[in-house]
Amino acid sequence: MLRFILTRLAGLIFVLLILSMVTFALMHGVPGGPWREGQRPFSPEQIAALEARYGLDKPVWQQYLIWLNGVIRLDFGHSFDHPDETVIGLIRRTWPITLHLGAMTLLVAFGIGIPLGIIAALRQNTWVDYLATLLSVFGFVTPHFVWGIFFILVFSLALGWFPTGGWEGPRTWVLPVVAYALAPIALIARYTRASMIEALGADYVRTARAKGLNERLVIGRHVLRNAFIPMLTVFGPLIPDLITGSIFIEEIFRVPGLGKFWVTSTFERDYPMIIGLVMLWAILISITYFITDILYAYIDPRIRVR
Repeated sequence: MLRFILTRLAGLIFVLLILSMVTFALMHGVPGGPWREGQRPFSPEQIAALEARYGLDKPVWQQYLIWLNGVIRLDFGHSFDHPDETVIGLIRRTWPITLHLGAMTLLVAFGIGIPLGIIAALRQNTWVDYLATLLSVFGFVTPHFVWGIFFILVFSLALGWFPTGGWEGPRTWVLPVVAYALAPIALIARYTRASMIEALGADYVRTARAKGLNERLVIGRHVLRNAFIPMLTVFGPLIPDLITGSIFIEEIFRVPGLGKFWVTSTFERDYPMIIGLVMLWAILISITYFITDILYAYIDPRIRVR
């Protein structure tokens, strides 16, 4: 197991290195630059001075080596849009809010999606299954921003139950969390239902029932344990997606989190912020899949690391 962990960690570092190279090359390969856009009317002399200050006058490969040397020291540079803040400092200031939103969304999504999928599978081809499927499809195909606007119109403006936005307390958390969680709930419910139905039709389940085992024991020990194996692959990537923020949810509900920087940094050509966010997401994805591989062996004894 130790050899497996070390090998996977080495592979993850290699993947992150390649991803950083590709991201660095792409963002510098796009025509234009951070001070050459219409909303920043700098003179050629000012642009030259800014590029010299941030090292953008050097060849791309040299810029990458300078950046990589800084990353080794946990220095991702200063944001072009927020020159008084480093990328790490900006992420440290805004990500806790996004992490809070994402954590609550995960709890709601898994807390509702998994039971909904299990109930639909156990009541297959009944009105319960059809209703759960309809709700799942409806929740999945409707974008976040549509739910967000709908919730504000109904529950904030019409009924006055919740504020229209902000992040000051529990009353301001309800609407963004629910709007953000609807699509994950639908996805989790659909995959849980499919995995449960596949496990329910397996030979070992029929054998367990033929032996006269209690139905709850059959579902808990045999069906759920095996149904969770394919679900891990689907559920794993949801975690980084939800805890790195949504531009729509955070903008609509005025949540001062990290999500808005995913779009603004791209449009403003904020190179340090772009690659910092990409690497943050990539590291979270890598860690998630790494943990998923370990959980496979724990859940299913047939899976062994060799």
